[in-house]
Amino acid sequence: MCEEHAIDTVYEPRRADRPGARPSKPAEAREAVERAVAARCRETRTPCDADALSDALLVASELTANAMLHGGGVTDFSVDVVGPGLRVSVSDRSDAVPRAVPPTDGQGRRRLGGHGWPIVCRLAQEVRVSDLPSGGKRITAVVPLT
Repeated sequence: MCEEHAIDTVYEPRRADRPGARPSKPAEAREAVERAVAARCRETRTPCDADALSDALLVASELTANAMLHGGGVTDFSVDVVGPGLRVSVSDRSDAVPRAVPPTDGQGRRRLGGHGWPIVCRLAQEVRVSDLPSGGKRITAVVPLT
């Protein structure tokens, strides 16, 4: 897990009050992030920080890709601006908590992949893994926008 973050693993009921638009590919998650950040910039009449937007796009993309590759698919997705940050939540069918894998295997050969979770941990100021009542988990990351 993210060593530099205090990650809570808590039981979190599903939120029936918001529609669960589920991206079928990481590009759709990135589009949702772009829309949310653009709306914030219009509302506050402040320029968007391109580097912060890039970080938020990467986190959303990695969480979505990991849910698709390792979690049995995306079961719920949300993105919203909270104060000075962007909160992205991705739910999947797996109960397994994400973990970083060593860059090499047992024989010292470099592994392909394995970079997504460390990227999320590095770019997010807060990461939370929540167990869902029907099984699976929700990972919520807050990425600073300033």
